[in-house]
Amino acid sequence: MLKIYLSDELGVLEEKNEITRGCWVNLISPTEEEIIKLSNELDLPIEFLKDPLDEEERSRIEKDEGNILIIVNIPLASMDEHNNMIYDTIPLGIIFTKGCFITVCLKDNPILQSFTKNKLKNFFTYKKTRFSLQILYFMATSYLKYLKQISKLSDTIEKQLHESMKNKELFSLLNLEKSLVYFTTSLKSNNYVMQKILRGNYLKMYEDDQELLEDVIIEHQQAIEMADTYTNILSSMMDAFASVISNNVNNVMKLLTSITIIMAIPTMVASFYGMNVAIPFQNYQHSFLFAIILSFVLSSVTAVIFWKKKFF
Repeated sequence: MLKIYLSDELGVLEEKNEITRGCWVNLISPTEEEIIKLSNELDLPIEFLKDPLDEEERSRIEKDEGNILIIVNIPLASMDEHNNMIYDTIPLGIIFTKGCFITVCLKDNPILQSFTKNKLKNFFTYKKTRFSLQILYFMATSYLKYLKQISKLSDTIEKQLHESMKNKELFSLLNLEKSLVYFTTSLKSNNYVMQKILRGNYLKMYEDDQELLEDVIIEHQQAIEMADTYTNILSSMMDAFASVISNNVNNVMKLLTSITIIMAIPTMVASFYGMNVAIPFQNYQHSFLFAIILSFVLSSVTAVIFWKKKFF
């Protein structure tokens, strides 16, 4: 999908049919024909358009004859087949050409949607450096938002694990831990690109742009620290609650064993009094009641002993 946008002097975004100077070309999972057409029309290396479509592409910045490519990994949240929230990262390509600004991504995402739906103020497609920094800043805040969601999900799963005897909650924690690994790796590589932009002369920046880039770096560093902290916490929780689940199962087995022993006593008494041999009190008129009382007394004494030993 290829869409072209252009903002006016008031910041109102309009969709256009042709590429004009100062426009924003947004490519979402483009076809081969769209890539070739755009590459020829803008005299742009075709690798600049194809590299961000590789899910395993690393974050980097590259310059070629006045064209600049920035690839960063952005966070993405989705639902799996069991309606569980999963978090992942995908590459986003930001391309500067002499006449326009280009973004390339495999999937539509909330970061670009916030711009296409005019949710942000002071956004102009022809201010390419400012636009790119706004994308990077929104990307950093998205990481922080998803990290907070992961923290809340882990707290919810932790409460469920206290009574759990199944592996479902552990698998949920494992998915969150895997998401945090993706986030940490992507954030660190993104931060390297930000530092390179700050130190290098890739983008022409004014004082306000410089301050915005520094804010982006600070947000990324904060996200890295949060991701590292949550990863360590989840790793410890995984080990602890694996033991908790095993202990819960043992407690249930201990309870069931105690109940089985208590219930076996009346069966044993009835078996003795059902034998075809001489037994005590067999000619007593209340012998049946005696057997019932004896079973009750023995079961009660056993139950009290088990209770004092905290078997249940």
